[in-house]
Amino acid sequence: MSTVSTERLATIFVEAADTLVDEFDLFDFLHMLTERACGLVGAAAAGLALADEHGRLGFVVGSDDNVRLIELFQIQNDQGPCLEAFRTGQPVINIDLPAAAARWPRFVPRATDAGFRSVHAFPLRLRSQVLGALNIFGDTVGGDFADTDVPIMQALADVATIGLMQERAIRRSEALTEQLQGALNSRIIIEQAKGAIAQIKEVSVDDAFLRIRAYARNHNLRLTDVARRIVTDLASLPGL
Repeated sequence: MSTVSTERLATIFVEAADTLVDEFDLFDFLHMLTERACGLVGAAAAGLALADEHGRLGFVVGSDDNVRLIELFQIQNDQGPCLEAFRTGQPVINIDLPAAAARWPRFVPRATDAGFRSVHAFPLRLRSQVLGALNIFGDTVGGDFADTDVPIMQALADVATIGLMQERAIRRSEALTEQLQGALNSRIIIEQAKGAIAQIKEVSVDDAFLRIRAYARNHNLRLTDVARRIVTDLASLPGL
């Protein structure tokens, strides 16, 4: 594999940074990184796998369909460079596939049959947390990375990690915003229901709330749902 071009590397990192903005498309972002990783070092293919909430790896994107099948195979058989990089948190580099049959006896024959002759894997990591791994496949024997290429490729994997962490942070933030808005909406409808019951029953607002809450508990209903029905369809709550 060729030595990484500084100019091409700068272009890729600018492109990657440009995607970490509004309307962030995670799948498109990761697909772009696998394609650029191949182009950086003249690799035959690249694939990326991520861990789910239970720590199980799953294939996400690949530069072509051929690598998709190989990635799925190594995950299903729990064997290969991707799994090793993910578990150790360290890069697996410059592996001559025909010579690695003893290391990965099921994975190597499948990968070589697909036309690959070398493989490298880089963990997607943030400090002690490993989110997945990036695999780089070569189709020629001796497709080794230069010593200066390894930290660059790891940096590309780190960029993918940053993108993932941003996406998760945005998703958590949006979920929290939705929860807060839901709480505010619930409070409004509950206040309306309290006022309605207080007026109908000629009781205090506090007593009205106690009646609403007791009705919800006794009938195994959500307080917000009872409040909404008081405002919109009180007849549907017999006994209140």
